[in-house]
Amino acid sequence: MALVRILVDGYSLLHNWPSLAKGSPRHSAAARDGLIARLTLYRDAVGTPITIFFDGAGATSTAPRMVSGADIEVLFSKAGQTADQMIERAAYRFREFGEVLAVTDDIAERETVTSMGGMAMNCDNFIQTVENALAELQDDIKAHNRRERQRFKKR
Repeated sequence: MALVRILVDGYSLLHNWPSLAKGSPRHSAAARDGLIARLTLYRDAVGTPITIFFDGAGATSTAPRMVSGADIEVLFSKAGQTADQMIERAAYRFREFGEVLAVTDDIAERETVTSMGGMAMNCDNFIQTVENALAELQDDIKAHNRRERQRFKKR
């Protein structure tokens, strides 16, 4: 079955990715924006849509409650709800369309998603996967640009 969506526990990933928004608190808008920007690049590289879930308690009152796009979706939980619950609901709803990948350091959450037929990955492994994919994309772009320069020099 094909991977249809990546479900990310936003704050879990932010706490493990200190190079994003250095000097900013992990629950800050700057840290969230840095994570969203990095995952947008990753989505562009791999083509799999991503939903990032944040616990609403960490959002400021001016933070958008929901920012959605076709390929990157950012959701904040409501009062009395957690990002984990939202990830579980999404994993359940997507299962008829294909596999999902849940990214979190919460072991129980990973086990819940895998019991529904999804896949799960801890944050450190996912960060390495993202960084490797983006480095590979950068190498591909450099190689393409070299080929294009050579092609135009021959004319």
